Amino acid sequence: MPDTVHSRWTLAIHGGAGSMTRDLLTVEQDAGARAGLSAALDAGEAILRAGGSALDAVEAAVRVLEDDPHFNAGRGSVFTYEGRNEMDAAIMDGTDRNAGAVARTTATRNPVSLARAVMTHSPHVLLGSEGADLFSVEQGLEQAGPEWFATPERLRQLEEMKSRSGSAFDIDMKYGTVGAVASDVHGHVAAATSTGGLTGKRWGRVGDTPLIGAGTYADDRACAVSATGAGEFFIRIGIAHEIAARVRFTGETLDQAAQAVFAELGEMGGVGGVIMAAPDGQCAWLFNTTAMYRGSASADGARHVAIYGDEG
Repeated sequence: MPDTVHSRWTLAIHGGAGSMTRDLLTVEQDAGARAGLSAALDAGEAILRAGGSALDAVEAAVRVLEDDPHFNAGRGSVFTYEGRNEMDAAIMDGTDRNAGAVARTTATRNPVSLARAVMTHSPHVLLGSEGADLFSVEQGLEQAGPEWFATPERLRQLEEMKSRSGSAFDIDMKYGTVGAVASDVHGHVAAATSTGGLTGKRWGRVGDTPLIGAGTYADDRACAVSATGAGEFFIRIGIAHEIAARVRFTGETLDQAAQAVFAELGEMGGVGGVIMAAPDGQCAWLFNTTAMYRGSASADGARHVAIYGDEG
């Protein structure tokens, strides 16, 4: 799609979908999450309002969320069964469908920036484990020790999970994956997603986040999508690509495409949410859980931050 400068840009972010309710979250947790979402919008909006790229905007927004311990990505990532923080991230440029991703990285402060380095400075799309960590050091990205990522609340969740069943599941059903999608004034879209995965995950488990077409996808011919939820189902459906394909080939709106794909997701027993942005500046989100941490901003000054399902 050729560059056509227009005034419309949009940004949507999420901090995970799940069973959060006003009774479950404390006042401090609610306020902290909303402040984190607002700060992420600020970071991405500043780039888009200045005429910057959607790609830069989604990376900037996700970096803010990765640094915020309220969310399960970067600092505040959940623990594996063995007591480690292993993080996944992906980023994709709708202009040329270039993409980069990392799985099970352990020492990069902002995994989304490592994913972008894979996209920009390597011939590959997905790097994992020790190789991803080594590449990060070679690229000069900021490193962080285990003490940066670990938080007492995430350790509590691991211990509670082990006491209940000894098998991996999200202890509070809060899918804390973070993500951002954007369209810029040139009509380009981009998506980025980052996560610590599931509490108590084992055997090197990798979810949908770093898998292009599952948890992350962007195509200027359709839209950008970032997903959060039950990753095994999202992988099997290829949910992000499926939504984009429906938009591209059937002419469905973002809402229509997402509704159709989520009907299939529901039939399979999967839960979660998605955020979407189209080249013309439209954005939308959909979730079939009780709540999803989310926010949006656009060129017309509209701005929205929400958590619960009754907030619109």
